[in-house]
Amino acid sequence: MLEVPSDLQPELLLEVVQKLLVHHDALLSQFVQEGENWQQIHTDVQATVPLSIFDLSHLSPAAQETTIKAKDTQLQASLDLATGEIAKVALFQLGKNQPNCLLFIIHHLAVDGVSWRILLEDLATAYQQISRGQAIKLPEKTTSWQYWSDRLTEYAQTQAVKELDYWVNQSNISTKTLPVDYPAVAENNTLASTASVLLALNEQQTRALLQDVPSAYNTQINDVLLTALVQSFAQWTGENSLLIDLEGHGREDLFEDVDLSRTVGWFTTLFPVGLEIPENQPGEALKSVKEQLRSIPNRGIGYGVLRYLNADTSIREKLASLPAQVSFNYLGQFDQVLKASSVLGEAKEFKSEQSGLNRRSHILGISGLIRSGKLEMTWAYIDKIHKRDTIERLASGFMEALTTLIDHCQSKDEQSYTPSDFSAAKLNQKQLDKFLAKINKKKQIGNG
Repeated sequence: MLEVPSDLQPELLLEVVQKLLVHHDALLSQFVQEGENWQQIHTDVQATVPLSIFDLSHLSPAAQETTIKAKDTQLQASLDLATGEIAKVALFQLGKNQPNCLLFIIHHLAVDGVSWRILLEDLATAYQQISRGQAIKLPEKTTSWQYWSDRLTEYAQTQAVKELDYWVNQSNISTKTLPVDYPAVAENNTLASTASVLLALNEQQTRALLQDVPSAYNTQINDVLLTALVQSFAQWTGENSLLIDLEGHGREDLFEDVDLSRTVGWFTTLFPVGLEIPENQPGEALKSVKEQLRSIPNRGIGYGVLRYLNADTSIREKLASLPAQVSFNYLGQFDQVLKASSVLGEAKEFKSEQSGLNRRSHILGISGLIRSGKLEMTWAYIDKIHKRDTIERLASGFMEALTTLIDHCQSKDEQSYTPSDFSAAKLNQKQLDKFLAKINKKKQIGNG
């Protein structure tokens, strides 16, 4: 859901939506069930562009919001995978004195977070071009979803098999079942029973996380967020280890003849990671998690490839038995696309993204993104399994651990390194520290 100018012209928007459907193959996918299997088919352009226009200017703001939510639910429920109706667009006209709202609905089988950025960029570009009287010209498409899937299936039988021992070993990390407030009943684990807690850093802290923290230990944002995550869970469970399902963008650079930078589709990876932290200073915990994450082969894509695409049934069964109860997903910065466009305004979030009858895959789902210059962390839980107070304490513990890590990294005078920064040298942390100490000593003597 996006704010757009009140003078946005529906007839131009219609032409833009049509162009997006033609340009991005995934938006014309059809999914047909054949026995126990599903077949994905690329269809022709739909004769009717899926754009609805609703004039709500005569309604009060409260009635407008109620109507928008009702239409949102109705349009989502009208998606039909079998006929290829997997995308809908609605323009809500709210009156001359306020922005209109543009709602894009696309089934998750056709888009992921990266795809949304591509589509929003193309939407803004195409509308700006056509409103100036220019022909719509979008950047070239990259590798097709079909070619990628063919290459991935081949990869699952060859190179990916080398990673099997790593993924099987992830199940060896000692982790206990999460504490619960109420008896955990499988039937309770539905989206209808889902509640959430949202906490955010302020703009100054977020800026420090993005700009100051990485230089202290040569880290990425996921290193820091996951260190704080394990630390906060340790306060709750008493365990210094945590098995999580980590979500990634899935567009890994596996093949020289594949470029997925502008390919729309659902490439998301989900893979189990067992993380352990030492019981000492923040810097040591951060270095430890950083090294464990760097040891994951090819950013985790091999797990799903082996579990779902390998022809060996025994391999698939081995990898199906890693029961993580927690998922984590950092979605990145959503400010950048919107700031670059004069057409698209603030993104509004609606919570009716799935049917309440759907089952949740995890007891706890933690996700983060940067919006309006602030890191927002959302903790989704089942209110029939955990009390809100429990999750609020857990989330607050995470934010405290994260701010402690930020403060620690800002207080460091010099950069520290870990073995993955010099992977060719094949040193452990103790050997690397000793080697770097010698270099620093020689520098001091030379400067003296």
